[in-house]
Amino acid sequence: MSLTTASPVEIARQARLSSRTLATLPVAQRNAALAAIHEALLSAKEEILAANAKDVEAAKLATADGSLNPSILKRLDLSRPGKFEDMLAGVKDVERLDDPVGRVDLKTELDDGLILQRQTCPIGVLLIIFEARPEVIANIASLAIKSGNAAILKGGKESTASFQTISTVISRALASTAVPNAAVQLVATRDAVDALLELSEYIDLVIPRGSNDLVRHCQRKAHMPVLGHADGLCSIYIHSDADAQMAAAVVVDSKTDYPAACNAVETLLVHESVLHTVLPAVATALFAKGVTLKCDAPAKAALTATLPGSAHLLLQDSTESDYDTEFLDIVLAVRTVPSSPATTPDQTSPSTSLSFAISHINTHGSHHTECILTASREVSEEFFAGVDAACKFWNCSTRFCDGMRFGFGTEVGISTNKVHARGPVGLEGLTIHEYRLSGQGQVAASYSGAGARGYTHRKLDL
Repeated sequence: MSLTTASPVEIARQARLSSRTLATLPVAQRNAALAAIHEALLSAKEEILAANAKDVEAAKLATADGSLNPSILKRLDLSRPGKFEDMLAGVKDVERLDDPVGRVDLKTELDDGLILQRQTCPIGVLLIIFEARPEVIANIASLAIKSGNAAILKGGKESTASFQTISTVISRALASTAVPNAAVQLVATRDAVDALLELSEYIDLVIPRGSNDLVRHCQRKAHMPVLGHADGLCSIYIHSDADAQMAAAVVVDSKTDYPAACNAVETLLVHESVLHTVLPAVATALFAKGVTLKCDAPAKAALTATLPGSAHLLLQDSTESDYDTEFLDIVLAVRTVPSSPATTPDQTSPSTSLSFAISHINTHGSHHTECILTASREVSEEFFAGVDAACKFWNCSTRFCDGMRFGFGTEVGISTNKVHARGPVGLEGLTIHEYRLSGQGQVAASYSGAGARGYTHRKLDL
C-alpha cells in the first residue's frame, strides 16, 4: 500500500498494472498479506488511536462552529467502544473466508469436446471515496486483496491524520508480501476525485462511502459504474398484531445503537389500532434514550393521552419533509397507518393498512433496509414481496444490515443498485463472471448451413 501524491492518471495506470499481478496471486499469498495487515494494525494500535485523536479533536472544533455535521464526528472516532476491535476482526474474518476467485457455477457441454465454464474473477480496479471513517482503509484493503482487485482510496480531510497513519502501517506490512505496492493506493493529492472519476480506461468501479452529497456527486461525474447508496432512509412498520415488548426492543436498538449509521431507523410507521397500546411502550423506551419523536396528529394525540406530561417534552409535530429526512441522530419520525385508508401514498395500490405502509416506504424510502413487526408470517411475506429494498427484515433490528453481521467478514459498502451487487457488499460483490470455453479445434462454421453439426447443450456436474 502506498500513500501517493502522483497525478490521477499515474495513480490509475499503476493500479491497473498492479491489478493484473494481484489477480494471478494464489489465495495463500493473498491470505498471507491479510495476516500481515492484521498483525501490523494490532501492533500499531496506540499509534493509530493517537493520530485518530488529533482528527477527532479537530472535528469537535469544526462541529462546535457548525462547519462539520455531528454525524461525521461519530463516524470518525476509532476509540468508540469496540470499533478498533471490529476493524481488526474484519481483516481476520476476510482472511478466513473461502477464495471468491475462480468459483465455477456453470458448466455446459456445447458439443463433444467443447466445454463452456462460467467462473468468478476480479472486477479490476476499484476507486473508493470515503468521508470520516478511517477503518474503511483496512476494510477495503482486505477485501480488495482477497478478491484480487486493485484499490485506489481517497479519504476526506477530516480523517487525514488517521488514514495517513493507517496507510503507513499497512504499507510496512505489505512490503514483505507478494502484493504489489501499488495494488492499494491511498491518494493524498487534493482535488483528485473529479479527475479520477473520468479515468474509465483504468478504473472499473467507483464506491463512494459518505454523505448524500458525495454519492450524488460521484453518480453525476463518474465515467464508470457507481456502487452504493445515497441515503439510509430505513423504516419499521408496527403491524396491528405486533408484540409491544418486542417492538420496543427492536425499535430502540434500530434507532439508538448507532444513530449515525446508514442502517439506523429514521421512520416509524404504526398501525392505528396499536396507537394506545404498543406505541406508548415503544415511545417510553425511546424517551429513556433521549429520542425525540416527530409525530403526525393521531400518534401525538395518542402519546399525549397515555404518557405522563414529562414525556411530552420529547414530542414534536411532524412535517411532510420529516418522512424524507435521514436524521442520523436520536430523532425519529412517526406516521400512523390507517386501519382502512382511503388511498395509499402513491394512489396505485389497494387500500389496506399493509399496502399503505408498503406504499409509504416505496415512496419515501431509499431502498436500503425496511422492517416489519408482526406475528404473522403471511403478512411478513406480503410485506417482503411489496417493498422495494435491498434488505427486508421481519421482527429484528435494522442494524443487522451489515457485512460483518451477515458473515461477509466486512463490507466495502451497502448498495441499493439493481445490477451486480445489492445490500451489504463483501467479497462476492467484488467479483464478476467470465466465461471460459475449451475446445479441440472446433469452428463456428461447422454449426450452420447444410450438414451442420448440432449443439448438445448438456449441463455438466460442477
